[in-house]
Amino acid sequence: MTRFVRLFLAALRGSETNFTSGSINRAIFMLSVPMILEMVMESLFAVVDIFFVARIGSEAVATVGLTESVLTLVYSVAIGLSTAAAALVSRRTGESNTREAGTTVGQAILASVVVALIMGLPGLLFAESILRLMGGDARLIANGAGFTRMIFASAPAIVLLHTLSGCLRGSGDASVAMRSLWLANGVNIILCPVLIFGLGPIPALGVLGSAVATTAGRSIGVAYQLYALTRRTGALQVRRTDLVPNPAIIRNLLMVAAGGTGQYLIGSASWVFLTRVIATFGSDVVAGYTIAIRILIFTIMPSWGMANAAATLVGQNLGAGQPERAETSVWRAALCNMIFLLLIGMLFYAGAHRVVWLFDHSPRVVDVAVQCLRVFCLGYVAFAYGMVVSQAFNGAGDTRTPTLINIVCFWMIEIPLAYFLANSLHWGPSGVFWSVAISETLLAVMAVWVFRRGHWKTVQV
Repeated sequence: MTRFVRLFLAALRGSETNFTSGSINRAIFMLSVPMILEMVMESLFAVVDIFFVARIGSEAVATVGLTESVLTLVYSVAIGLSTAAAALVSRRTGESNTREAGTTVGQAILASVVVALIMGLPGLLFAESILRLMGGDARLIANGAGFTRMIFASAPAIVLLHTLSGCLRGSGDASVAMRSLWLANGVNIILCPVLIFGLGPIPALGVLGSAVATTAGRSIGVAYQLYALTRRTGALQVRRTDLVPNPAIIRNLLMVAAGGTGQYLIGSASWVFLTRVIATFGSDVVAGYTIAIRILIFTIMPSWGMANAAATLVGQNLGAGQPERAETSVWRAALCNMIFLLLIGMLFYAGAHRVVWLFDHSPRVVDVAVQCLRVFCLGYVAFAYGMVVSQAFNGAGDTRTPTLINIVCFWMIEIPLAYFLANSLHWGPSGVFWSVAISETLLAVMAVWVFRRGHWKTVQV
């Protein structure tokens, strides 16, 4: 136990950043811990905001929902740039080329700012039109346009927070990325109630206060990341000269980022279509499905930490000319992930009713959510391998392969299969649930098959 505590504290401190030698199990643990905590903090942004906004009223919640649905485009680009930055920086770190790694971070900052301004300006200038196009009524537009305008104005902070976290994870300094999210969330949690409801001389800003608090938190998180990247003692050092545009690196970055963005958009679009199929069975079914998905997302957070750890290990070890160690790291991370999700799946399958009851007591909603969770649990072993191997491709800079696999599994199989099982075979909502488990299993099989062929070992980034 004492050794575990020492390792856990070392992971939080980020005392190791290069993982091209030594124990692979230790490397996975040292990278996974801060990455898991980082993603938990990231998910808290949405939870905290909606918790306080819900106390204003349904109109405020609708404003957030309509804005976030359009903002998905900004998030998709941010995730794509983060994936690309992590791949390129991890490769340079593995090559022990810290100067080139710093230059890559500088170019990632430039690309992030330019892309964020291009995407954020339309939202800033045409906030009312966006809300109107999304179906908002005159009252909602009048009260919520300020929120939408502020959120889109914060696009540079959103994109940079993701991109710089990717850079830090790629360099092996995942603990700094984690701390930046802790700081951002801490500021957001403190400012949200103060700015929304007012305190002393601070006026109540309503839903706009949520946007201001979120923007302030993200901006402070980015400031901390930039401080960590420019200090002389950091694993990565970004100099002023690294911000001079380098067309070759930017082109490479954007090419890799395109695949990461595509993966996110493909996955998001498939869930939208599945929700549309689910909606035909009534609001109770939608509520049960939504609760099950939220539970699923939180329980697989540790899995994404292990998947991201595998991506960093692949990038660093390919850079160090050790493709076999990179492959071994992936299989080891996938095995650890499978054991974790297998245990979680068994617990959920047996105790699904108790877990769902914590969120809703309506018999119909509970029945749907329990059925959904149990079907998903049957696919947990496949989820474990699918997410780790897909991230391994991304870590190697091969974002094209998982994008194509996602298109096949989600758009060509999952969506048609969901409709066929639910309606043509009259399975109802369970048909949608089974389509997810089947397509995710197929995705894992395809990803493992392609991964074993080894083309990813020769990708140049």
